[in-house]
Amino acid sequence: MDREKITLSGTQETMLATLYGRALDSRSPRSILHDREAVRAVRRIDYDFRKTGMTGTTAAGVALRARQLDEWTAEFLAAHPGATVLHLACGLDTRVHRLGPPPSARWFDVDYPEVVELRERLLPRPEGDYRTIGASVTDDGWLDGIPADRPAVAIFEGLTMYLRKEDGRRLIQRITGRFPGGQLLFDVYGTMGIRMQKLVPAVRRSGSTLHWGVDDPHEIEGWHDGLECLDALRSVDMPGLDLLPLAGRIQMRVLRHIPGLRDVGRILRYRF
Repeated sequence: MDREKITLSGTQETMLATLYGRALDSRSPRSILHDREAVRAVRRIDYDFRKTGMTGTTAAGVALRARQLDEWTAEFLAAHPGATVLHLACGLDTRVHRLGPPPSARWFDVDYPEVVELRERLLPRPEGDYRTIGASVTDDGWLDGIPADRPAVAIFEGLTMYLRKEDGRRLIQRITGRFPGGQLLFDVYGTMGIRMQKLVPAVRRSGSTLHWGVDDPHEIEGWHDGLECLDALRSVDMPGLDLLPLAGRIQMRVLRHIPGLRDVGRILRYRF
């Protein structure tokens, strides 16, 4: 089997950490996500994954976050099987493989051109109405090529914290202003999480910088008429934390009782 040499750096390199986290979880006897495509992709990559600093505990955390976003996406598609799915800054995430969307859905994976090219070499092409778009999600042009005739769900995992607030606001306004309705599903750091960013091995070792923290999820509701926050799950309150290794369970119990730290991360769901 030919192995793919990875030359990514900076923010793009961090996608290898989350890929590896999902693969580690899927090798665990208590796997949360069962992401077999992630395992296969890691085997095909020539890269020292020890550099990611990923552990069993952090891998389980990655898997729990992904599972929550998967469940919300699946719920939306069950209600709107012909919807448009925008998977933004998709990296090497295998969400489309994990969910197996209905043939009537229209799915777009969006990321930088070099990431999309790598993705197409490493991952099998899904069935159905599936397309990739090679562009920065903050560019204005890529969204213009997507038909606006259906409800849309936009999922962006591990993206917002790398954006400037004004770029995040613009992205949300462009999506909510284009489609007749839908949902936004994404994770955020609080400002405390931004201050503590160098404690995250994947961020520190890739030389990336985090910018945007969200402390009040309801602030975003004011960015578009009718935008409503349906869920704002703290990372310390996610369903399934009992599946973390013991050290992780203890850590979450401690963080849950410390003001500021208990808001270090959230997973958000909005309706528009």
